[in-house]
Amino acid sequence: MNNYYTGKLNSQKLFKVYETQIPRVKQYLQAEIDFVKGNLSNTQSVLELGAGYGRIIRELAPYCGSIVGMDISVESVELGKEYLKDYPNASIVAMDVHRMEFPKPSDVILCLQNGLSAMSVDSTVIHKILEILAPGGTAYFSSYSAKFWDFRLKWFEKQASKGLLGEIDYTKTKNGVIICQGGFKATTHSPEDFQKIGEESGYPYQVQEVDESSVFLIVHKN
Repeated sequence: MNNYYTGKLNSQKLFKVYETQIPRVKQYLQAEIDFVKGNLSNTQSVLELGAGYGRIIRELAPYCGSIVGMDISVESVELGKEYLKDYPNASIVAMDVHRMEFPKPSDVILCLQNGLSAMSVDSTVIHKILEILAPGGTAYFSSYSAKFWDFRLKWFEKQASKGLLGEIDYTKTKNGVIICQGGFKATTHSPEDFQKIGEESGYPYQVQEVDESSVFLIVHKN
């Protein structure tokens, strides 16, 4: 999946993914941002993993002290630098989540928009994420709600029709998994998956559905 985002779905193509005109998808995308925004303070340092070209960063920058995004795609990051040029407290860097290094911990870490699936994150990486979370900080992971399946599939069908993704393989696309020709595969994390990750973290956590479109795992590093 990382290679797909590096070579096939980055920069301007990724930008077009989020130019959707499907009202329910637009609501979902904004609801994720609004949920996090409502829990930020203007003194916190924020790190977003899998930030793409900075779509979420730009919306959250006015609500935190500083925000840094990282993405594996150099092309997306270059687009992001232009996209964020008017936000002095925001920046974006090219980095692989599996080999990430940051000089200091962040108060808030975000892995949104089904990021765990998109970046093929395993338990080792989740442990690393929580290591770079500051004491007293909060990490937010999100995936799709099962209630959003029909709208999610419609959104991916639109992307495929525009050539942003390969044609959907309907024989394999089911139970929260979307598979397209060309190597794209999008899975999800269920509430039960998030419960397991939360328990394994060793920290207080909660699993919460938002807008009947997202499921959030929120981990508090006490």
